Amino acid sequence: MSTSPSPIAKLTRLSLPVIGLNVLTVLTLAVDTAMVGRLPDAEPALAALGFAGQIAFLLLVAMIGVTVGAVAMISRAYGAADHERVNHILAQSTMLTVVVSALVAVVGNLSARPLLGLLGASPEVVDPALSYLRPLMAGTVFPYLILLYAAVLRGIGITRLPFFVALGQNALNIALNYGLILGGFGMPALGVSGAAIGSVMSQAVGAATLIWILRAGKIPPLVLSRPRRIDGDVARELGRVGAPAALDLVIVNAAFLSIVGMLGRISDTAVAAHGIGLRVNAIAFVPALGVAQATAALIGQALGAGDVEGARRTLRASVWLSLGVSVLMAGAIVAFAGSIVGIVDVEPGTELESLALTWIYTLGLGMPITGVFMAYSGLLMGAGKTGINLRINAVATFLFQIPASFALGFSMGMGAFGIWLAFPLAFIAKFALALVAYRRGTWAVTGVSVQGDPSPPSDPPAAER
Repeated sequence: MSTSPSPIAKLTRLSLPVIGLNVLTVLTLAVDTAMVGRLPDAEPALAALGFAGQIAFLLLVAMIGVTVGAVAMISRAYGAADHERVNHILAQSTMLTVVVSALVAVVGNLSARPLLGLLGASPEVVDPALSYLRPLMAGTVFPYLILLYAAVLRGIGITRLPFFVALGQNALNIALNYGLILGGFGMPALGVSGAAIGSVMSQAVGAATLIWILRAGKIPPLVLSRPRRIDGDVARELGRVGAPAALDLVIVNAAFLSIVGMLGRISDTAVAAHGIGLRVNAIAFVPALGVAQATAALIGQALGAGDVEGARRTLRASVWLSLGVSVLMAGAIVAFAGSIVGIVDVEPGTELESLALTWIYTLGLGMPITGVFMAYSGLLMGAGKTGINLRINAVATFLFQIPASFALGFSMGMGAFGIWLAFPLAFIAKFALALVAYRRGTWAVTGVSVQGDPSPPSDPPAAER
């Protein structure tokens, strides 16, 4: 007699390709940083990437709202075996993604210079930062579509396909960036701007590949059709679920932007170290983030099928898995921090190396509690309760993290270390608030849609592919 896999086994199978995909996604930034670190004017160029990365992250907020809403809605529809609704949401979210990317491209290019000034970028850093941001913003539609389709596929339990597409995309990105940043393979050496151009070109290939697969109907039940108009009901529900997630990212950005702003008033070297640490941060938190994203998909499917107890089992598995991978990653980045900084070609014994190591060690300190919080965050996203996540992050960020960063960094004279230290400490407050929200039980609403009535599935969801 066959038995269904345990929750932790199912979550692990779904999470591993998501983790791999997230690693490949942040590898784009890591490749940029490593190659730009080998330019003759490396320090201002790295500072430019640090400032530009924060702005690019800020402009991602609207797209995060679309993807979180799409996963919550598609996973529930799929859990209830409503394949027609799954494809309708796919088509509508594609149209909205194109609209959002066009708006971000325009707003990003118009606001880039003022935002850099607001963050405290010095004059010698502004121009290279703009040369990176402008082509990146112009090609916004490609990474946004990749994010959307990876989320949609994850919502129906398919995670390997986006990973393999990203694998090819990143191989192309490495080759293009080597050529366009440093002049390899006979290409023009464009420096910082070459990093953005190479990334956009490789992202265009990745997006085109996923569009072809979905249009051809090679992943049943998904078939990407061309919508004639925006469905107001779907758009509103995507907005209702996704808007809090987008605002949540605004708050995350506010936390990071406040850090960059404070560091910018200490030195450009501190900002450059922060940029290096952010690349490490992006990679270090990838496993727990992948588990949270897979958790959201499975929670949505369980609630769509009316299985609240299955959702609880998924959360318990997620907590243990997130904690385990976070502890492992924390140990790895602390143990190999020196080697990690060396990859960027930072000169040993410099202030830049010392500050970068300090930031990396601080990140490692907070990773275990952060991983546990992310498991609860995945539960709330899958349940469509993104407003709860928003309130948790707002309270922890504005009432604790930002004031604590200022107090530790300036009032108590701890400098850059004090500014950074408040970041992991804030996750203790976030976890406590998330635990309270879980125990209240308001997240356990079953049904196909967050707005609709509960409806049992006509047949069980397909196994994870």
